[in-house]
Amino acid sequence: MNVTIIGVDLAKNIFHLCGINAEGKVLFKKKMQRNKLLEFVANQPICTIAMEACSSSQYWARRFKQHQHEIKLIAPHLVKPYVKSNKNDFNDAQAIAEAASRKHMRFVPLKTIEQQDIQSLHRIRKELVDSRTRLVIALNNKFQTI
Repeated sequence: MNVTIIGVDLAKNIFHLCGINAEGKVLFKKKMQRNKLLEFVANQPICTIAMEACSSSQYWARRFKQHQHEIKLIAPHLVKPYVKSNKNDFNDAQAIAEAASRKHMRFVPLKTIEQQDIQSLHRIRKELVDSRTRLVIALNNKFQTI
């Protein structure tokens, strides 16, 4: 059982995992509770762990990287073509693993906590600027009608 890629479909409490080998053969499919996921990954031989890039994937990627695993984050719209049949969590995990095995796949970079903090500040500032602009335009329109 030589797992090269583990695809992880992230969720709130229950995660679905799919392990594939270098030939793309599915070696296991597992359902894992949140509190057991890190222990499971820590006990796996060093391999590639792939996830869809989402709000929690950066956190999990940093945790998995502590155990020397290679991390690949994939934008969700790039995973969608690899879902083979009906959408369910196991099929999603398998699609993530398959997408990660492609040579020309584009991956989302892993961010540090500091980078995520700065990104949050930029988003908050943009929202404040947009809010101020909406208010100025509304006031301008109000005074033009008077």
